[in-house]
Amino acid sequence: MSRISARGFAVASATAVTTVGAVVGVAGGGAAVASNDNVEATASDSTLLADIPAGQQAQVQTASLAQQADAQSAQASAAAKKAAEEAARLKAAQDARAKKDAAVKGKADKDKADKADKEAKARDLETQSASRASSRSTFQVQSSYSVSDVQAIARQIIPADQFQCFSNIVNKESSWNYTASNGAAYGLVQALPGSKMSSAGSDWQTNPATQIKWGLNYMNGRYGSPCGAWSFWLTHHSY
Repeated sequence: MSRISARGFAVASATAVTTVGAVVGVAGGGAAVASNDNVEATASDSTLLADIPAGQQAQVQTASLAQQADAQSAQASAAAKKAAEEAARLKAAQDARAKKDAAVKGKADKDKADKADKEAKARDLETQSASRASSRSTFQVQSSYSVSDVQAIARQIIPADQFQCFSNIVNKESSWNYTASNGAAYGLVQALPGSKMSSAGSDWQTNPATQIKWGLNYMNGRYGSPCGAWSFWLTHHSY
């Protein structure tokens, strides 16, 4: 084995063929005759397969195949590593996109939920307002109402947190007199003209509950609430 060339089995085989060809050329007397010196130089430069003992030739072939297998294995490992890195990169990109999509969807869902909550609260307020307004039909109709009677009716219709603001406006406009008039203005909240209150009921001239209902709807619609109307009144002395 000490005579095996590092160039392996393939080089040894090729050298053997070259050397044999050179010897044949000498025997045939051809023009291209290799000298004994050339043959010896070639032979000394490489190990011939024939020089390798028969029992070791299989080992040489096995070693050559093992080298090829190692080279192929190294290539396969490099390819596998590259494929794994590419797969990891793609997975990271997919995860990032999924996270971004989830965040966008989460915000959209939250906005939708907030909108639904606001709409639900608005419906509740409308229901409460309608319920309070409808309660006026349960008030006993009287030929006349005292200030305390009118205020008691208002407390049943106006939200508790808005009553004081509503009361402030009524005090300034009519002093709780449901028949108060000032030119075309009429009633507790001095609707101008008074006939506007007919949208709340045909008895707008004689029923304070009808006037209170109209006044509340007007303040909510124009100023957001009686307190919003009162804030405007403080600046302009009218609303």
